[in-house]
Amino acid sequence: MRPLARLLSIVLHPLFMPVYTLALAMEIDPFVAFLLPMEGRWLTLAMVTVMTVAFPLTSALLLKRAGVVKSLEMHDRQERIGPYVMTMVYYTMAWYLLQQAPLDLTASRMFAGAAIAVAITAVITLRWKISAHLVGLGGLIGAVAGLEHVHGLGAFPLIAGLIVLAGVLGSARLLTSDHTEGQVIAGGMLGAVCTYASVVAGWNG
Repeated sequence: MRPLARLLSIVLHPLFMPVYTLALAMEIDPFVAFLLPMEGRWLTLAMVTVMTVAFPLTSALLLKRAGVVKSLEMHDRQERIGPYVMTMVYYTMAWYLLQQAPLDLTASRMFAGAAIAVAITAVITLRWKISAHLVGLGGLIGAVAGLEHVHGLGAFPLIAGLIVLAGVLGSARLLTSDHTEGQVIAGGMLGAVCTYASVVAGWNG
């Protein structure tokens, strides 16, 4: 069970969640990238990948090399604060990029919600170790739920499936990390609330 749990933790690592979220949004919601040709969608995803995966990973590696963090898993709560702050900056850059792209406003709002979730996670981490994995997957769930609320996609089966996946990931984190059930549940709730609220903000449906 532990090897499978570790694999799931890698595949659903919070670093990948912004890219997963944007790719899924473009796939299920025709409004998100209506004005973008397929080449433009791939280019946008590539740029978001650089900002939300390559930049944070490079920063973490530099911090490890400098001895600021002991490992990339960052088991020590205090080690996570710096990387969280840098990630928030990178998410804000991605938000700005998407604001300039010919995308529906919901696309940039997803990243605004993600940046807010990371900022709150950093503040919480000053006192408590919340699950970043569940913040990430919760953010994806909140984004899809927000798109459903705004555009009426009929995505309830998908949302239900993602919630089940969150339960599986939560179990994996309990097996492979020192998180508690409360930290796992709080992470999922935080991510979902931030992105959902951000996506539906300003909607006049």
